[in-house]
Amino acid sequence: MLSDRLLELVNIAKLQQVINGGSPWLVLSSLLLVVTIGVIVDYGRMLWLRSKMPPGPLPLPMVGNTFHLPDNKPWLWFEQLSKQYNSPLITVWIGRNPTVWINDAWSANELLDKRAGVYSSRPRMTVFAELGAGQNNMVNMYTFTPEQRERWRVHRKLMHHAVGSQQVRNYRKFQNDESKVVAYDLLRDPANYVKHFERYATSVVSIIGFGRRVESYNDPIITEVIAVMHLAADLNVPGKSFPMLMETFPWLAKFPNAIAPWKHGLGKKRGTSFFYAVAEEAAQQPGHEEKFVKYLFDKQPEFNMNHDEIAGLSGNLFGAGSDTSSSTLITFVLACCAFPETLIPAWEEIDRVVGPHRSPHFDDEPNMPYLKAFVKEVLRWRSVAIIGGQPHAPTQDDHYKGYLIPKGTWVQGNVWAIHHNEREFPDPDRFNPKRFLKDDPDSRPFPGDKGYMTFGWGRRVCSGQVLAEQGTWITVARLLWGFKIEKKRRADGSVVEVDINDYTNGLNMRPRPFECSITPRSETHRETIEREGRLALQDLEQYRGESKYRMSTFYQESSRAMELYGDGGKGHKA
Repeated sequence: MLSDRLLELVNIAKLQQVINGGSPWLVLSSLLLVVTIGVIVDYGRMLWLRSKMPPGPLPLPMVGNTFHLPDNKPWLWFEQLSKQYNSPLITVWIGRNPTVWINDAWSANELLDKRAGVYSSRPRMTVFAELGAGQNNMVNMYTFTPEQRERWRVHRKLMHHAVGSQQVRNYRKFQNDESKVVAYDLLRDPANYVKHFERYATSVVSIIGFGRRVESYNDPIITEVIAVMHLAADLNVPGKSFPMLMETFPWLAKFPNAIAPWKHGLGKKRGTSFFYAVAEEAAQQPGHEEKFVKYLFDKQPEFNMNHDEIAGLSGNLFGAGSDTSSSTLITFVLACCAFPETLIPAWEEIDRVVGPHRSPHFDDEPNMPYLKAFVKEVLRWRSVAIIGGQPHAPTQDDHYKGYLIPKGTWVQGNVWAIHHNEREFPDPDRFNPKRFLKDDPDSRPFPGDKGYMTFGWGRRVCSGQVLAEQGTWITVARLLWGFKIEKKRRADGSVVEVDINDYTNGLNMRPRPFECSITPRSETHRETIEREGRLALQDLEQYRGESKYRMSTFYQESSRAMELYGDGGKGHKA
């Protein structure tokens, strides 16, 4: 680059001055000249790119628009900018690097789906990737070169074995049983509905991945893993405070952790070794040969996978599946409380098709179009991955409607803006399942046949999409069938209101805690829930098991092992 060459020439001049005995003031002035010229040239580059890219606010030298970012929920600001500039694509600069935000369903479909081959890579992510799991994790992998693309395809193929569209049909039996247990738990302890959802979601992916279920919401694996997932989600949301400020100043990430409190402990890659240990333990235990970790270790020699890769594949399945699915179910409860009128058609349809003496099963889905629309609206109304997951990056310079999108640029879909566009979703904050019924007046054209973009796009679409949709449908259907879910009433008869906008700030957002009332619809429903719940627990007994590892103590024990045995402690080191 021209700026790099100028810096080099000025540095040579400065060095010559020092050699010739130049005064300190001359050296200092030369240094200031270097900095000034470098900033001017670099800012010229930024402005030149800005003139060719989608519109957006004027970036400042070096820091871009970082300090323009709001403290919370920046996706609302990106939506506002899109309206302000009357453009579905806007450019926001994080430091010296541009990020293109897509705020329109049709543009997202055109770029990320129809041009999936171009937008298949990830950009450089200092905080989430370089200080996290790095390039050994499928979520972060670059696909700029043929070798990188091939490695990513290997990981995608392996993950497809666990949660591919055909494979997940084999999980319906235990997924259905775990859903029955959720209803049974809510009957006995409705106040802890969040914990029941987290146990359910974690248990399903634990059976798939490790061949054992999670029996109690007190199991520390739930709270520990979900806490890690929440932290990871926070590390994907652009911000003007640490640690996300390292995306603006990536050189700060080079400092050792001991003298860099702004890194918040990032850079140790500690989670990978824990998930490898748990995967190795489960793979060696007898029974359930179809479990995913057993398949990974069987395929390890063929694909030459290292410990970090096995840890990433098993950890991604376990962590992401537990957090996102439980968050979706919490949103479902919130929608029931805030929009009780939408429950009446659901009850009418369920009672007509199912009745009170059994709960819904997967074969009922084709006969319940309103319930199917209800689940779609849950996924649309308050999507969990609100900024579409990790950013995409084009593998080559691309052009869209006259705008340049340079190779390697951060490109993110603003799912909030996409799902709240009045054109596709009139009155978007209103929970309205009828908008997904084709003949309804509120129905609008939308790219793709699903009607929502909750799970991302193209080659980077969420691997577990079908599993999540399948589990959400059966659980929502069962809970609507069996319960009245409504606002909580105080002893004096007053109602505890709910706030449909009170959500967390991370990439995977969920409602903040709220009280509600969950009661069986009738005595017959109660008896059916109890009967089916007990039978489901009997069926699930085959998946009983427990890991000896706890994330909270794993690294303390690993450190002691290293002290005692030296290299012998590497057994769990990724």
